Amino acid sequence: MNLEDKVNKLSKSDFISIFGNVFEKTKWIAEKTYDLKPFSNFEEISSKMIDIFENSKKNDLIKILNFHPELAVEKIMTRDSIKEQSNAQLNKCTKEELAEFIKLNKDYKKKFNFPFIIAVKGKNKEEILNNFKNRITNEINIEFEEAKKQVKKIASFRLNQIKIDNKL
Repeated sequence: MNLEDKVNKLSKSDFISIFGNVFEKTKWIAEKTYDLKPFSNFEEISSKMIDIFENSKKNDLIKILNFHPELAVEKIMTRDSIKEQSNAQLNKCTKEELAEFIKLNKDYKKKFNFPFIIAVKGKNKEEILNNFKNRITNEINIEFEEAKKQVKKIASFRLNQIKIDNKL
């Protein structure tokens, strides 16, 4: 069975169980994407999901940003976030690194009203901390745009993983 048949024949609940966390805890994007079937290829699914995100109202974008976990300190996370943060070794911080993450998370959230978001894939703790320290100095509009850019990167990584895992 080719991709088009495989994806286009999924029930809504199966589609959402596969694509529902591409955008952290935001199943409604998968639901809206499902309604745009049929898809001619996987790239079309990906671009439609990204388009829905990009064309969302600012309120919805802020909600999506706030669904993301704080780095290194969040206790309740989705499977995707746990895997991503573990691969970046954020679950193995020294006491000093953890204290720095706690302070940066608190200060960042206070300043911007959403958590620090970075696509951690391929990055280590030091790179992430350096990004954190640099970006916390940004002005709100610049950081809002950067956070959206990072969310799209995370979504792209997750979509690529779905493609691999489901042999799509």
